[in-house]
Amino acid sequence: MRKDAAVAEDRPHRARHRSEVPRTNVSVPDEELMRALYREHAGPLLAYVLRLVAGDRQRAEDVVQETLIRAWKNAGQLNRATGSVRPWLVTVARRIVIDGHRSRQARPQEVDPSPLEVMPAEDEIDKALWLMTLSDALDDLTPAHREVLVETYFKGRTVNEAAETLGIPSGTVRSRVFYALRSMKLALEERGVSA
Repeated sequence: MRKDAAVAEDRPHRARHRSEVPRTNVSVPDEELMRALYREHAGPLLAYVLRLVAGDRQRAEDVVQETLIRAWKNAGQLNRATGSVRPWLVTVARRIVIDGHRSRQARPQEVDPSPLEVMPAEDEIDKALWLMTLSDALDDLTPAHREVLVETYFKGRTVNEAAETLGIPSGTVRSRVFYALRSMKLALEERGVSA
């Protein structure tokens, strides 16, 4: 046998198309191999990654895409014959998720300034807190005391108008207003509000 022929037999056979290149000698990623990997593993890999990213589909799809890109770049390391492709893909996907989580933890959280622009002024906050405290104190009153305060202070009626509306004598309205105000003062003091 000629020496040239022996050397030619030792070299891998060069095919005309990449799809004809034997998978074991692939140094340039094979498109057909990648299509097959996608068909076989993209669905189960996406389901696995969705669990890792708490159902965030967009993030899961990004992780699967990055995993398959890494598989494409490392096609020479993948050995489909031994069935070790899926564990390799799962490990790479898990590491991508972990790396993404770590990088988000390392960065300070971005704050959108727009909610700060629409925050109420300090006076509005104080007024809202005062109304909440007042409402809680009113809830502590008896219904009879509460209704006379509502009629006289909040609706602005006179004692006689409140008496007529409530169907009770005006003296009773005055008495209930006195005791209701005293009870309100105590209820507000219990909440840290002093007169």
